[in-house]
Amino acid sequence: MKRVLIALTLLTMAVSCNRNAADTGEGASAPQIENGVMTPEVLLSLGRVSDPQLSPDGSLILYGVNHQDLKKNGSRRNLFLCNADGSGRSQLTFGAGSVSNARWSPDGGSIWFLQDGQLWKAPLKGRRLGKKQKMSDVPAGIGEFKLSPDASQMIYISTVKGPVQTPADSDPALDKAKAYATEQLMYRHWDHWVTEIPHSFTAPLGDGPVTPANSTDILGADSPFELPTEPFGGTEQLDWHPDGRHIAYSCRKKTGRDYAFSTDTEIYIYDTQSGATVLIPMGGGYDTDPVWSPDGSRLAWLSMERDGYEADKTRLMVCDVHFNADGAASADNIRDLTEGFDHDASGPVWTGDDLCFNALYEKAVQGIFRVSADSGEVQRLTPEDWPCDFFSPFGFVEREDGLRLLTTYYSLHFPLELVAVDLKPQGASFTQLSHENADILGQLKEIRTELRQIPTTDGKLMPTWVVYPPEFDPAKVYPSILITLGGPQSSNSQDWSYRWCYRLMAQQGYIVVLPNRRGTTAFGQEWKEQISGDYPGQNMQDYLSAARALKAEPYVGKMAACGASYGGYSVYYLAGVHGDVFDCFIAHAGIFDEKYLWYTPEEMWFPNFDNGGVQDRPGVAGVEFGGIRQGGAPYSSLPAARRHYANSPESRATDWHTPILCIHGGMDFRIPYDQGMAAFNAAQLMGVPSKLVVFPDENHWILKPQNALYWHRTFFDWLDRWCK
Repeated sequence: MKRVLIALTLLTMAVSCNRNAADTGEGASAPQIENGVMTPEVLLSLGRVSDPQLSPDGSLILYGVNHQDLKKNGSRRNLFLCNADGSGRSQLTFGAGSVSNARWSPDGGSIWFLQDGQLWKAPLKGRRLGKKQKMSDVPAGIGEFKLSPDASQMIYISTVKGPVQTPADSDPALDKAKAYATEQLMYRHWDHWVTEIPHSFTAPLGDGPVTPANSTDILGADSPFELPTEPFGGTEQLDWHPDGRHIAYSCRKKTGRDYAFSTDTEIYIYDTQSGATVLIPMGGGYDTDPVWSPDGSRLAWLSMERDGYEADKTRLMVCDVHFNADGAASADNIRDLTEGFDHDASGPVWTGDDLCFNALYEKAVQGIFRVSADSGEVQRLTPEDWPCDFFSPFGFVEREDGLRLLTTYYSLHFPLELVAVDLKPQGASFTQLSHENADILGQLKEIRTELRQIPTTDGKLMPTWVVYPPEFDPAKVYPSILITLGGPQSSNSQDWSYRWCYRLMAQQGYIVVLPNRRGTTAFGQEWKEQISGDYPGQNMQDYLSAARALKAEPYVGKMAACGASYGGYSVYYLAGVHGDVFDCFIAHAGIFDEKYLWYTPEEMWFPNFDNGGVQDRPGVAGVEFGGIRQGGAPYSSLPAARRHYANSPESRATDWHTPILCIHGGMDFRIPYDQGMAAFNAAQLMGVPSKLVVFPDENHWILKPQNALYWHRTFFDWLDRWCK
């Protein structure tokens, strides 16, 4: 068994500045830390850094920090400023309501931002904001915005009427009646009924407030399509051309059943003057995140080839774009820059004639890469032995001794912070720029992480992170937690989470085991794709291999298996097949009955492919119903689909005998909460010690601060009861 020890020097221990009471927002307070132990209260008190923006002259970084407020059961985000080297930190806003989407004016003299759903602008006076001015009056509110290069215009996201009807739509007098009516699919999405859909608008700036009257809907007022695409899309789906006239955007121009079974988003170029729209023809799956080159002659974007498969390889595409004398656009020379790169690209950013992007790579860490838009040559910029996850740069600084990338990073040891990566002839190095949580992290006892290579049942090696408690002593015996991943295509990397926080688990005295089983994304497309159509197969054996390998160590005692979403499916399945490997289970938002779930989610393309429809190709008999290919349906004739449903977790519930906790959100429309209820009922009927927790006002995630604290307390209470 190979082991790679990671020695991590925490840069967060070097405190460049201390948070003060104003940073945390009114009503928030730092928790008491005893004996260096991290608690859920400590976790929820950490500042959450996000959305850094480099000033036009490259001297300053504008960023936001969100703090949870347990007393008010909410959060507050304020703006901060520091020099490009991390020094001179200043707080710009002080708890007057959350501030988001802050952007520099082109001259660097003002800050544009969103507050209370509207656009505001304030001059920057030294290290303070001057009097703010309201710049919009949009009744439906603004969700995000993006300024044109000269700030004479903006794109903003708001909402229009969606396909789902309410009683008031037919009779305004029924304004107190509550009902949802639909005659087509996709009537709800993740956590909301589709009574509204997002649209993107352009509007001039400087001639009075932005209103619906002076705004132009890019898709057209009567368009039934979403821009950006639900449920997670934002302004990264739209990009201004340097000429301030053209906009590239990503859109899935489908509705109803076609939308539910398709991931086919395409890239379009919109002319703000003529209203003309040009399609860049790709066909197939997701085409997203368009970004113009600095000179506007090329357009890059992320692309998946296959329609209906959300975990296909994410390629980085580029094309040449031409404009005639009238401003009409055309595109040619479309090419895949990552054709020989067997990993998913993310976060493309132009730097001259090259593109930077981030990708999960072989040692289960995320690095920054650069690719030439001419040759397609890919170069890794962050060394593979750096034990942190690095994200795409938000700024570049040319220095005499090399290029400096301004970006963000995190690890299993600390949450997101600003960092500079220096690329010098003698080698790369990095320097942490922000230290928002150094005062808290500096009081905690340190954990240790280790990357182990665990043999699998089919003769491969599975990279597995192991997180050890503070002051780990191999002569002692510790309880352990094996994490079953969601996705199902995701990865255990140097990730930081505010719910599945592995440092928090380790600081409660648990050894945390993070297998990169089949289906994880850092090890090439074959490893990632194996899981599709094989949920009850090799990845479950991978989990058991990791569990048995760790339990063979003399310092590992009882072990729990815990996971969410597909990780919850994994828990329910393992509960019926593990024998005596695990001592308790926790499933959050898990899939219990696959056949029933087929009829209840919204995004039908996901179960259609992953439940066995991976084999569904034209010419295969017995998979088309109602004019739609449904190879992953329970009524499909495909062998993979039949095997999938025959091995649904509920089919093995009579073999359950291990204590299990089932948690679910009542507003979870991706995996409806009755899946958790059904699993709990099954455990009760089998006489298995079990507990059900339903959060009626939460979705697939538990987001409200007090709910999150209760979630953590319930989680550790259950673990301690059965594993300590």
